[in-house]
Amino acid sequence: MTAYETLLTEVADGVATIWLNRPEQRNAFNLVMLEELHRAFAVFEADDNVRAIVVTGAGGFFSVGSDLGGGKQTLSKTSNRTDKHSDEALEPWIKPWDMRTPIIAAINGSAVGVGLTLPMTWDIRIAAIDARCGFVFNRRGVIPEWGSLWLVPRLVGLAGCFDLILSGRLFDGQQALARGLVTESLAAEDVLPAAQSLAREIAVTTSPISVGVTKRAVYQFLTEPDRDVAYERELKMFMWMTQQPDAVEGVQAFLEKRAPVWSSSKSGEHPPGICS
Repeated sequence: MTAYETLLTEVADGVATIWLNRPEQRNAFNLVMLEELHRAFAVFEADDNVRAIVVTGAGGFFSVGSDLGGGKQTLSKTSNRTDKHSDEALEPWIKPWDMRTPIIAAINGSAVGVGLTLPMTWDIRIAAIDARCGFVFNRRGVIPEWGSLWLVPRLVGLAGCFDLILSGRLFDGQQALARGLVTESLAAEDVLPAAQSLAREIAVTTSPISVGVTKRAVYQFLTEPDRDVAYERELKMFMWMTQQPDAVEGVQAFLEKRAPVWSSSKSGEHPPGICS
């Protein structure tokens, strides 16, 4: 398994678990950890035996954001890395919404700044009740990143977005749940087990190709303004899926009251011209 300086990883039962592992810095992101996290995503995305990914934090924290220990140099180093804001500058950083593997954030403690915006780019989020969360960027003289200004209004509405982002105030996991930023709010010690249980459910019970197509289609449809176009594309996907072996197996397993044995892989062919 790949060795990392700032991460711990484990694969079991089709689930890859990643621990952000800079506990002395409360898992603050430096450039090394950011690049290693996206390298780990790429490794697990390429592994057909990994059906879901869970990300959590070591030492009782999720991530308190960027490592500001370098003072003003912190932002300049990141800026030098992405100064062109181009695909070339971000090439090693896989885009989670383009991945076929679901990513679940197990926010077991503080999630501030990039420690919150980064898991916003993942698919499912579970937070500790007492987790301290915040889009604190305006209080640091910058703005939110990782597409937050596109996604957060879609999750919480325009007024809710302005309330949380313009103020930069902190809120807890229960408030995050009430706003729709996370799907569950649990005691801190229950967050990782719940995330891993959900990931195992996906890994064991669902078709690899069905999950991959569904995830990517949902993200594509977010930018499709025409409902009729989305309907037609979805119908074409559905009809293509019905011709695949997993569709036959899924129905047969249901009728025979047994666990399905899927023959597809997440890296296999997806509907042509639809989820390219």
